Amino acid sequence: WDCRFLAWWILLMGFYSDESTKSVYLVFLCSYDYSGYGASTGKPSEYNTYYDIEAVYDCLKKEYGIGQEDLILYGQSVGSGPTLHLASRLDKLRGVVLHSGILSGIRVLYPVKVTLWFDIFKNIDKIKQVECPVLVIHGTADDIVDFSHGKRLWELAKEKYEPLWVKGGGHCNLETYPEYIRHLRKFVNAMEKLARERATKAPQVPPSSMGEVKHNKCLRFGK
Repeated sequence: WDCRFLAWWILLMGFYSDESTKSVYLVFLCSYDYSGYGASTGKPSEYNTYYDIEAVYDCLKKEYGIGQEDLILYGQSVGSGPTLHLASRLDKLRGVVLHSGILSGIRVLYPVKVTLWFDIFKNIDKIKQVECPVLVIHGTADDIVDFSHGKRLWELAKEKYEPLWVKGGGHCNLETYPEYIRHLRKFVNAMEKLARERATKAPQVPPSSMGEVKHNKCLRFGK
């Protein structure tokens, strides 16, 4: 697998509710290639995509000191499979975004009512195990992964965030709609606010019982 840190992304959080000022957040993006794709070696398979995303998370945790409570997982189309695989195993994630996600591999081809043993990317089962807020984005005119997949994923989510149903949106063009980035910014803003609220409510450790605190070393990124 190949974990590549793409960029620091400035998100200008626009005017929401009765807010009168813009908030600026710096978001660290991490992208990776599945086994057998791009710069990654190995063979492409369902289970290798699971190993890949676990390896990326392990890298973020061990090499960069990033906790799951600071992570928002983003999965698009088939990428919703490994995203929900990891999300179902981590109970303190900040959030999950499912962009044109699938219920399962077989269900993209046939509207089966039960999950078959040989099905792949069984998101319909795994999303029920996700504890964090889930944002679902789907186009109403998606001709590859039917709109019903997005609706059902949202219905099955424990912590539902306001979904974005892009009217007339297809499978690969949702990013071109103005409401896409607005809603995504709104979600990141809401998750940041929720994280701060949780931090203030967390029990404080008494000074007398505090031991030595080890700080993460300063990381320097190469050009």
